[in-house]
Amino acid sequence: MLTQIYKSGQGKYTRLCSGFSAAAIMGFGCWRLYQKLGATDLNPWVVYLTPVIVFAALAVLVYWLMNKPSVADFLIAAEGELKKVNWSSRREVAVSTIVVIVVVVFMAVLLGATDLVFQMFFGYLLS
Repeated sequence: MLTQIYKSGQGKYTRLCSGFSAAAIMGFGCWRLYQKLGATDLNPWVVYLTPVIVFAALAVLVYWLMNKPSVADFLIAAEGELKKVNWSSRREVAVSTIVVIVVVVFMAVLLGATDLVFQMFFGYLLS
């Protein structure tokens, strides 16, 4: 049962991306563990094998989780929903980005001018 993939033809990309992301995080964590153990006076076998064993155990855990029916069904449904999304075109994204940048710059200038006016007004009142 451990080697059998639950609904193998469905949710392929979400499972792969989730698995590779988990593997990258686990790899980084095991690399840091190796560095920490390497700075000690432990036996070299312990220094080298501990991160490998931890990575292997976590890889089996992630594989099991990706094939657990509730998790797999969620990932399959998420991939199905992403296929239904109507993504904006490149031109729409560029125009929207330019509008946001212009509005942010305009608001920054407006708030800066308001701050300057208040600073001059209260400076006049306090002097």
